[in-house]
Amino acid sequence: MNAGIVLLPGDGIGPEVIDEAERVLMTVADRFGHSFTLTRYPIGGIAIDSFGTALPEETLGACAASDAVLLGAVGGPKWDDPSAAVRPEQGLLRIRREMGLFANLRPITVFPQLAGASPLRPEIMTGVDILFVRELTGGIYFGEQRHAPDPSGEIAHSTMTYTTGEIKRIVRVAAEAARTRRKHVTSVDKANVLEVSRLWRRTAGALMGSEYPDLDYNVVLVDAMAMHLISRPAAFDVVVTGNLFGDILTDLGSMMTGSLGMLPSASLGNGGPGLFEPIHGSAPDIAGQDRANPLATILAAAMLLRHGLDLPNEASAIETAVSRVLDAGIRTADIATDGEKPVVGTNAMASAVIGEI
Repeated sequence: MNAGIVLLPGDGIGPEVIDEAERVLMTVADRFGHSFTLTRYPIGGIAIDSFGTALPEETLGACAASDAVLLGAVGGPKWDDPSAAVRPEQGLLRIRREMGLFANLRPITVFPQLAGASPLRPEIMTGVDILFVRELTGGIYFGEQRHAPDPSGEIAHSTMTYTTGEIKRIVRVAAEAARTRRKHVTSVDKANVLEVSRLWRRTAGALMGSEYPDLDYNVVLVDAMAMHLISRPAAFDVVVTGNLFGDILTDLGSMMTGSLGMLPSASLGNGGPGLFEPIHGSAPDIAGQDRANPLATILAAAMLLRHGLDLPNEASAIETAVSRVLDAGIRTADIATDGEKPVVGTNAMASAVIGEI
């Protein structure tokens, strides 16, 4: 395969982990006889500093013309002012909207080698393998935002809006994924309070009943889901929910595994290039110190191969290599428990994965 992949290193540890993922992708290309052309473009804080915008038009155009996009991380203390007119996160929201990336896939998988790194008891984490499917371009993040004076001082409005079409397409993504897994879909909403959630529940339930009668289906309120993720996470297979609830629940789920540095994600649309990234942030406190865990970004590269380029064997080669490295006891600081050796840096961890590939 000849494939063009855009790399968006971004800020903080983003450039470091993207460097290592690039080495892994080139190793895969060499082993399997592919030709990957990888080009870099700015996004986030570094783009603001150079171009005055978090997503330059050249970056957006390159992403749209690519076969897949791999992102590092955006943001940092330099750009943290929430009242600033231009912020790094605007680049992420815009690229999702412009590229039509409405479905975020975030696997919450516990590597058995790292069971001791979880803050939850090992018996609770045994068998946890959840795929969160989060709607990404609707809901409160993309609804009307208003701010005005008020007799008490100020008043602000953020509107959560969903259409039946938006709900149906994300539920279909979840259902199709469930058919390749354990055939169980859980829809999360707040239908006891929110009108938009009542529409979500009616629409999702009708679609699942008519188009996917072969799947088990249930609904859970978002507050109950937060409790269930801590008490019985292994009970869930595919979980589908809206933008706001998905944002919060997936971060909760990620910490159950012990480290944000282990989990990738994919943002997909209707046939165009997808966006693949680790779920961790820019971690500016360790940037440039060879301390970041590159495995989430390396596993995001595996998702890129599987979902973006339709190369499942190549994706499996990366995932197997990561598992073997963990079997060998190699750890970065974030996933090492007391007394575990050796603790290695960003570059050495990636080199170990490359050696297994």
